[in-house]
Amino acid sequence: QVQLVESGGGLVEAGGSLSLSCEAASGRIFSLSTMGWYRQAPGKQRDLVARVTSDGRTDYADFVKGRLAISRDGAEATVSLKIDRLKPEDTAVYYCNAKSSSWDYWGQGTQVTVSS
Repeated sequence: QVQLVESGGGLVEAGGSLSLSCEAASGRIFSLSTMGWYRQAPGKQRDLVARVTSDGRTDYADFVKGRLAISRDGAEATVSLKIDRLKPEDTAVYYCNAKSSSWDYWGQGTQVTVSS
């Protein structure tokens, strides 16, 4: 198991912005992984928000396109997520994920709450 540590969640007003960060304990695992952010609202399934491959290709969920940017820093083994124009429906626990054909690791999650 590789530790993924998320940070940056919290309470924000609708229309505001928030940045999340995830640091991987293993730089090797990080460099070989597609890094992603998922979210899960109460009573809902866990959905992909955005991901970035090891060679920098990005993929965004339709519900966040235009409001979000994902980036990765190999030197720091971190993947970051910035969400703009937050909506109450963005309220969820956000999880960091490191995935390859050989592994699938998850962080503990960080709560994001958007007040209306």
